[in-house]
Amino acid sequence: MNSKNSLVTKLAFLSVSFVITSAYAVQGSLPQLKAALHISQTQSEYIATTPSYAVMVFVVLSPLLQQWFKISDKKVIMAGVTVVGIAGLIPMFVSNYPVILLSRLLLGAGFGLYNSQCISMISVWYDGDVQSQMLGWRAAAEQIGQAFCLWVAGLFLTFSGNWHMPFLVYALAFIVLVFFAWRVPDDSAVQREAAEEAKEAETAVKDNGVTKISPLVYVLVLFAFVLCIDYVGLENRYSGLAVAIKGAHYTGASNFLSLMLIGATLGGLFYGTIHKYLGFGTVYLGLGLMALANFMIGLAGHNFWILTAGLLMVGFPLQLVSPMIFDLLPGLAPAKNQPMVTSLVLIGFNFGAAFSPTVAEWTNKLLGKPLSGFDLAAPFPYYGALLVIIAIIIFVSRRSSTKR
Repeated sequence: MNSKNSLVTKLAFLSVSFVITSAYAVQGSLPQLKAALHISQTQSEYIATTPSYAVMVFVVLSPLLQQWFKISDKKVIMAGVTVVGIAGLIPMFVSNYPVILLSRLLLGAGFGLYNSQCISMISVWYDGDVQSQMLGWRAAAEQIGQAFCLWVAGLFLTFSGNWHMPFLVYALAFIVLVFFAWRVPDDSAVQREAAEEAKEAETAVKDNGVTKISPLVYVLVLFAFVLCIDYVGLENRYSGLAVAIKGAHYTGASNFLSLMLIGATLGGLFYGTIHKYLGFGTVYLGLGLMALANFMIGLAGHNFWILTAGLLMVGFPLQLVSPMIFDLLPGLAPAKNQPMVTSLVLIGFNFGAAFSPTVAEWTNKLLGKPLSGFDLAAPFPYYGALLVIIAIIIFVSRRSSTKR
């Protein structure tokens, strides 16, 4: 049996998280795809965000399917990665928009099938500081994986000039599948039950006297929804804005989208240190930087570098705010309800990502702006203003609460 503590085995555990955020890998090719298929801006954006709908459904269904069919975590993960590889490659061979959209739903089903198992399997096999380290590395692997997939997909687009080719990046799922199957040990039902019993005993101690779910949980779900509408909207529209400035033949957007994700990775890595010094002020810093990024993108006009600076800025503060949301949950619900409230927040993030193109389209229509060219930036000053308002509401609410 492979040692669970060997570096290669740890990398195999992390490899499945490396591809779990690859739904957005094709964002850099959306302008070319839009032109080739003669679809609207919103329809092209849904190519990137449609998987989120299926993720929400299968995050809930996956544990039930696993229980009904008595499948180990390892086998569920392998099934999910296989679905990702097959569904991800379908758009390479078809030019029919409904078929592509259906394949993207199937891609999301694959992600949702093994999303929670990436965490639970690490929790089964590791404990203590090693478990914390592995969970932190898993979060970093998601960001690095998305950046890598975006970069590779961009290279495929640049060298081929063909919008089909970026979807070849999903062949990486089969490499991950082989690596994971080779190095990661299977988990038995006995081990899972033992881990669950240990977790129940642990959470019973950590309940901290919380007896019911706070209404603030639902506020945090809404907050997560708004954050992802903004963040994914910026990602989706950057390539279109870059093409509006640089010209129809520009194919370098994926490189900057990858760099933005490196900023997001740094935000996650430095969150603990920043939170140590700023405490809850970390939220205000994150919201302030996100708002500034929105204003820069919304007001960049013909200036490519202001546009790109805004994009590169937005990933870092998101990873300051989103961990804070999860940090607050233990004090807002009993331990036995923590899985449920965590799932609700995850659904908020995914629903925001999925619904982002529609909200952006509605905003353009309300402003009387077309869904093309420089007007793709129209929603972002308003998103920035909303983030400032949210920061002010949080500040006033906390100050009033402290006085009482």
